[in-house]
Amino acid sequence: MINKYGASIKVKNDMFVVGYEKEYHNVPVSKVKSILLNKSVQLTSNVLFLAIAHEIEVILIGKTGTPKGRIWSSKYGSISSIRKNQAAFSKSNAAIVWIKNLMQQKIENQQTLIISLQKYDYSNKQHIEISYKKLQKSIEKLINLKEENTKLITDKIRGIEGYSSKLYFEVLNNNLPDMYKFKKRSQHPAFDMFNAMLNYCYGILYIHVERALIVAGIDPYLGVFHRDTYNRPVLVYDVIEIFRVWADFVVVDLCMQKIMFPDFFDINNQVWLLNENGKRILVNSFNNYMDEIIPIKGNSRSRTNHIELWAKSFAQKLKVFKE
Repeated sequence: MINKYGASIKVKNDMFVVGYEKEYHNVPVSKVKSILLNKSVQLTSNVLFLAIAHEIEVILIGKTGTPKGRIWSSKYGSISSIRKNQAAFSKSNAAIVWIKNLMQQKIENQQTLIISLQKYDYSNKQHIEISYKKLQKSIEKLINLKEENTKLITDKIRGIEGYSSKLYFEVLNNNLPDMYKFKKRSQHPAFDMFNAMLNYCYGILYIHVERALIVAGIDPYLGVFHRDTYNRPVLVYDVIEIFRVWADFVVVDLCMQKIMFPDFFDINNQVWLLNENGKRILVNSFNNYMDEIIPIKGNSRSRTNHIELWAKSFAQKLKVFKE
């Protein structure tokens, strides 16, 4: 991500050249998957042509980390070959089972994170274990849902997911150092440090998930659980649920280590936004975490690559889906 005011990107010898205040760094194309730009970054059209030639996405990022626009190769994905099956799947009973599994995995991830809080302060062990058991009951309710009416069962899933998330963030808040505690989960705008950091990491995570879906040939605008919204990639909102815990962990860990301070934010009318220094620390921490190699289902890959593998696996299931 390039977020320094007045920074520039050029091309020289088939490499990206990133410049800022008379300092220039050559970046090989092979090391770049995405170019994320904030406002006031200058670049030449040659940068776009080189990015497109190597299927590197160029994304414009807003103040809160959410993508505002994207430039990429027309060769991305093979949406036409699976779009029909995806549309049929989104309205099928199989999609309900899929969503139940997604939400179960999300809650299991929340359980894993709150248990990990004990390494910071073991004195809260009892409270954490009680909350863990409550989340387990939510999983059991998900598993036992039997209704065939699609709207009824999705409403019940939303209720279970909403309760679990509220409980989860209450546990996180109770275990954070005082300077990071928050009144409630606030998305846009954020009214505290914790939510501002979390929203920004979620924004970057959205980019990873949307890119993985498109490259795999999946239409990110055709959702299942999240209601269709005009011009919104609602399937990204579905899929990101199982990966949110990675953003949560990065933010919680930074808070527990007391690395982030109010000086890293711009505050206006009680709304908190990361400034340049805050973004640099948070983005570097998040990128390092996403680049870490971890094993999932026998495959040792970076977390970013695991998202791509998940999308490719889902695309294969859609290609052979039959109602």
